[in-house]
Amino acid sequence: MLYNMSGRLDTAHRKMDTQSHGDAQRHLGNGHASLASPLKLFGQAKKRINEIFQDIKAYSHETEAFLTGISADASVVTPEEVTKVKAVRDKVSGIGEVLARNHMKVAFFGRTSNGKSTVINAMLRNKILPSGIGHTTNCFLQVEGTEGTEAYMLTDDSMEPKNVQSVRELASALSSVKLSEDSLLRIVWPKEKCNLLKDDVVLVDSPGIDVSPNLDAWIDKFCLDADVFVLVANSESTLMQTEKNFFLKVNDKLSKPNVFILNNRWDASVSEPEMMEEVKKQHLERNVAFLVDELKVVNRQEAEDRVFFVSARETLISRTHQETGTPTPTGSLQEGYQARLFEFADFERKFEECISKSAVQTKFEQHTERGKTISSQLKAVMDAVYDRTIHCKDERSTKKSETSSRLDFVESQLNLLINEIKDKIRSMVEDVENKVTRALNEEIRRLFLLVDEFDRPFHPDSNLVAVYKKELHVYVEEGLGRNLQAKCSEVVLRGMESAEKEMTERITPLLPDDTRQQVLNCLPRRDFEIAYRLDCRNLCADFREDIEFRFSYGITSLMRRFLGPRNAHAPLRGYADYNPRPMTPQTPVREAVPAPVVDENEVMLTVLSTFSSRSTIGVIVVGGLVTKAVGVRIIAVVGALYASLYIYERLAWTNKARERAFKRQYVDYATRKLKLIVDLTSSNCSHQVQQELSSTFARLCQNVDSAKTDLEEELKQLTKETAKLDEVASKAKLLRNKAGFLDMELDSFVTQYLKHTT
Repeated sequence: MLYNMSGRLDTAHRKMDTQSHGDAQRHLGNGHASLASPLKLFGQAKKRINEIFQDIKAYSHETEAFLTGISADASVVTPEEVTKVKAVRDKVSGIGEVLARNHMKVAFFGRTSNGKSTVINAMLRNKILPSGIGHTTNCFLQVEGTEGTEAYMLTDDSMEPKNVQSVRELASALSSVKLSEDSLLRIVWPKEKCNLLKDDVVLVDSPGIDVSPNLDAWIDKFCLDADVFVLVANSESTLMQTEKNFFLKVNDKLSKPNVFILNNRWDASVSEPEMMEEVKKQHLERNVAFLVDELKVVNRQEAEDRVFFVSARETLISRTHQETGTPTPTGSLQEGYQARLFEFADFERKFEECISKSAVQTKFEQHTERGKTISSQLKAVMDAVYDRTIHCKDERSTKKSETSSRLDFVESQLNLLINEIKDKIRSMVEDVENKVTRALNEEIRRLFLLVDEFDRPFHPDSNLVAVYKKELHVYVEEGLGRNLQAKCSEVVLRGMESAEKEMTERITPLLPDDTRQQVLNCLPRRDFEIAYRLDCRNLCADFREDIEFRFSYGITSLMRRFLGPRNAHAPLRGYADYNPRPMTPQTPVREAVPAPVVDENEVMLTVLSTFSSRSTIGVIVVGGLVTKAVGVRIIAVVGALYASLYIYERLAWTNKARERAFKRQYVDYATRKLKLIVDLTSSNCSHQVQQELSSTFARLCQNVDSAKTDLEEELKQLTKETAKLDEVASKAKLLRNKAGFLDMELDSFVTQYLKHTT
C-alpha cells in the first residue's frame, strides 16, 4: 500500500475512491487523453523537405539539360560547370532517396533482464517482442511500420518476408536457433495497429550490454543514426558502470545524444513503502549526475525531465487489456499503479517531443544545409552562365552593329568606285585609241622607209616574186607592230599599271586583311601585251605587181600620164566600144559642170591614136601630114632621139629597177589598205586595254563581292547567335531565380521547423 506519496500524484491517488474513477485514471495513464502527438511535426517536416528536394531534383535535371544543350558553346558554359551540375544532380537524387526512407529512430539499451523488450511492447500496446525472465533477447530487433495489413519479419541475409511468429524462435535467447548478437531482425508491423508507427518511428531493441564486449561495433552499426537513446535501468539496483561505459562510448561518437533513463520495475517499491522516496531520490540524483556531470548532454533542470520511474509490465498489461476491452486480472496491477501509468505516459509525451525535435534536427538540418549549398552552387553556375551570356550577347551585338556598318560602307563605296572606275577606263580607252591612231598613221606615212629597208634577193620570176611578196608581208607586219609597240605599248602599259594600281589601292580597303594581302600579291598583272593585228598578208592579198618594161614616152605611157590609168584605155581602144548612158526621166537634173580644158597636144594625140586604130590608111595619112608639116629631117632627128631614149630605158630596166618599181607599187597599195584599217586597229587595241582593265576591276570587285557575301553570312550568323544568346540569357535568368526561390523555400523550412524546434 502507498501512504507517503508526495506532490500532485499523491493527492490524486488519495482521491481515487471508486473503481470507476480508477478506470478513468488508468485510461488517462494509458496515453489516450493527450493532445495531438508531437511526432506529427516530424511527418510534416519530412513531407515539406521531400517536396522541396523534389523541386531541387527537378531543378537540377532542368539545369543539367539546359547546360548540356548549350555546352557546345564553350564561351558560355564550361565543361567543369556541366560536370559540377551532373554531380549535384546525383547528389540530390541520393539525398532524395535518404529523405524518402528517413524515420525517427529510438534505441533501447540496458543490462540483461531490465525489461527493454517489455518497454517497447508497452509503447506498441502489444506483446510483439519476446520478453520474460532472464536473458530473453539474443539479437537486435527493429520494429517499423508498414502501410500493409499483414505483419512480417525480415532477416539480414534475406529480404523474403517471414512469419512474424518466427521472431520468438530467432530472437529469443532461450531458442535453440542461435543468431549472432549483432544480427538484426526487422519486424514490420501494420501502422494501423499502432499510432506510434504511423509517425515513422522505428524502435530498436538490443541484447543486454553486459553479455557482449563488442560495444563499439554495436554503436557503429545501430546507434549512429539514432535520434533518442533510452537507458532501461533496473530500479531494484543502482545504475551500473557497465551501463555508464556504454553510453560514454556513445557520447564519444555522437555529439550530445538524447538520452532518457527509465527506472523500470518501480512497482517493486510497493513492498517497501517506507523506503520508496529515499530510493527514488537516490536513483534520481545518480541518474541526473550521470547525464549532467559525466555525459554532459543536458543541464540539471533538463536532466530531471529525462529520468522516469515506471513499470513496463503493468503498463503493458493495462494497455493490452484496454485495447481488447477485457478486464484486468486481479492482482496483476500493484497498488498505486495509476501513478506509474501516468509516469510512463509522461515519459512517452516527453520522448515524443524530444525525438520529434531531435529527428527534425538530425535528419533534416544537415540536408537543409546541403540543399542550401546545392541551390547556392547551382545559382552560382547560373549566375556565371548568365553573366557570360550577357557579355557574349553584348559582344555579338556590338560586332553585329560593326558588321552591318561595314557592309553598308562596302556597298556604298563599291557603287561609287564602279562609276568612277568605269569613267576612268572609258577615258583611258579613248586615249589609247587616239594614240594608236596617231602612231599608225605616222607609220603608214613612213611605210616607204620600212619597205625600202626590206633586203631580199629579187627575181622577176613569178614564183620567186610570190615568195618575195610573202616575206615582204611578214616583214612589214612585224616592222609596223614593232614600231607601234615602241611608240604606244610602253606608254599604254604604264598607264594601265597606274590605273590598276589605283583600282587596287581603292578596292583593298574594302577587303578583309587576309584577302587584302592576297590581292596585293597578285595584282596588277605584268604579262599583258597589246597585240597590233595588222595581217598584211590578207590585207594585201589582192596586190598585183606590174614589173613589165614600160617605155616612159610610149603612147600608152603618155596616155596614162595625161589621162590617168583609167581613162587611158578608152581612146586607145577607140569609140566603137563606147556606149553612152541613156538619159532617163528619172535622172535628177544636176547643175552644169564646166567642161574640162583639154590641151591641144592631147587632142592631137587622141586624133592620131584614133586614126591609127582605124587602119593602115589612117597611119599613112597621118604620117604624110606630119612629114608635110615639119619636114623629113626633123622627123628623122626626133625619131633617132626617141629610139635612143627607148634603148637607154630598155637597157636600164634591170632586176633592181624592177624591185624598186615593185616596192613603189607595194607601198602605194599597202598605204591605201592600211588607211582603211586604222580605225579598226586602234579600236582593237583600245578594246584590249578595256578588256584588261575591266577584267582586273572585275576580279577586284569579285573579291569585294565575296567579302560582301562573307559579311552578309556573318551578319546572319551574328543575328542567329544573338537570338540564341538572348534565349540562353532568359533561361539562365529564370533558372537563377528558381535557385533563389528554392533557397527561400529552404529558409522558410528552417524558420518553420528547425528554429521552431530549438
